[in-house]
Amino acid sequence: MKFNEMQYNRVDFENVKSEFANLISRLDSASSGEEQFEVHKDYYRLTDHVVTQMTLCEIRHDIDMTDEFYEKEQEYYDQNSPVFRNLVVDYQKKLYSSKFRPYLEEKIGKVAFSNIELAMKAVDPKIVPLMQEENALQTRYNKLLATAKIDWRGETLNLSLMNPYLHHRDRDVRKEAYGKYTEFFMKNADELDEIYDRLVKNRTQQAVQMGHENYLGLGYCRMNRNCWTRSDAESFRNQVKRDFVPYAEELHERRRARLGIDHLMYFDEGVYFTKGNPAPTETPEEILREGRQMYNELSPETGKFMNFMCDNELFDVLGRKTKKTGGYMTYIPDYKSPFIFANFNGTSGDADVITHECGHAFQGWLVADDPIREHADITMETAETHSMSMEFFTEPWMNLLFGGRADDYRSMHYEDAITFIPYGTMVDEFQDICYSDPGLAPKARNQVWLDLEKQYRPHADYSGNECFAEGRFWQKQHHIYDCPLYYIEYCIAGTNALQYKTKIDEDYRKAFESYLKLCKLSASDYFTNLLPEVGLDNPFEEGCLKYVVAKLRKKG
Repeated sequence: MKFNEMQYNRVDFENVKSEFANLISRLDSASSGEEQFEVHKDYYRLTDHVVTQMTLCEIRHDIDMTDEFYEKEQEYYDQNSPVFRNLVVDYQKKLYSSKFRPYLEEKIGKVAFSNIELAMKAVDPKIVPLMQEENALQTRYNKLLATAKIDWRGETLNLSLMNPYLHHRDRDVRKEAYGKYTEFFMKNADELDEIYDRLVKNRTQQAVQMGHENYLGLGYCRMNRNCWTRSDAESFRNQVKRDFVPYAEELHERRRARLGIDHLMYFDEGVYFTKGNPAPTETPEEILREGRQMYNELSPETGKFMNFMCDNELFDVLGRKTKKTGGYMTYIPDYKSPFIFANFNGTSGDADVITHECGHAFQGWLVADDPIREHADITMETAETHSMSMEFFTEPWMNLLFGGRADDYRSMHYEDAITFIPYGTMVDEFQDICYSDPGLAPKARNQVWLDLEKQYRPHADYSGNECFAEGRFWQKQHHIYDCPLYYIEYCIAGTNALQYKTKIDEDYRKAFESYLKLCKLSASDYFTNLLPEVGLDNPFEEGCLKYVVAKLRKKG
């Protein structure tokens, strides 16, 4: 079914409460595991429908954040989604303590029960008011950024539409664009500080009420980190600083020399060639058409997937002035349909949507018919491995999108994949510090960011830019406000994607078979068990990043 034909109806949560009560009653009266599993199938149907309606609302609200109808609907879900989460956990508690649990574990897997245990530590009716406030603050942040109006040479642009000028071939244009871009953040600095300060304190209060020392304990549960811990994250960060930052800085120096400049400045970030970064040569409609050709040539599975996405118009990729910034893939359960949201702006990021977001969507489509819904509950580092690896698997087809600059794109993509890992890991350490010490004042948080820049990105120079020099660079990173603690997953996954790159260089088809196997395994096992199953090294293990860097250096 095409996206615009999917019917939205507001969820009646009073009715949902009654349905959950009925499910729990039936679980209690069941005389066998088989009976309880039949109840569980009805739980799937109920939750699929609720999530479908909430997701349709979210997408349509994000498409136009000034749409009054969906703005009110989103406010409704900001209030009621915590109630729904608690209903789900109350039901899951019954499964967790079931006398027929051995049978249920055999049906839905041990991973599912580990996830239930985390969910039980993550939500409770007593913190619903705080969760509602948290949702409202996140919506406020997103609306603030989505409705930015930047006066650019006689045009009024939003933050997303400024991107081509931030990466313009002309340094003077880039510097001017960054001045206009960061002027927005300085004008709204007090509000951005207030929103984040309230979010940190809100989340800390939730954590304390749930019995955690601070939000880190609660956040790890909410991120469903079922097989690795905060100490594992710290170990990974140490590896990045020791083994990865030096290689990333070498690539920044290579980029400086290629650009022919004496010193890299903040407005040179993300710029790779004097003639400008490679950009798709075609319109958004043509990019989707070329994407269809690419995936049909890559494999039978990816071809069927992309045909499904295009035929059912499951992309909204045009940048518009009142559209939420950024991009994502989400899933609409009742229709077994992934959906990709993005803001095409004429840069290479448009191609990344067809590679990265389609990597997410392909995996979701591939396992859509799995009757065990818990297998879809992949952890984020697994999900990002699917997407970031697809970026490398699709590189042979970049001539379709970039024409004669396909090699430039591949070179840029490689360097960007390397240099992102220190940045993403820094975001994680920044959040770890902020939630370890929730009493930090806004200025102190900004100083933490600047101190971390010296460790992870020593080349960075923000001289002349008030916003970035104050340590406010992080305020444009949606995840820090919207998805607390979600970022190191990109870095763990990026390490896996680079492992796949080395495998692709050796044997493309064998590497893709491994990738396809990983996608199909979904959440049937823990992330750390999936890796050896498909021939990948564990990024948390000491020496992994050193080994990856050594293999990459050999390839140049």
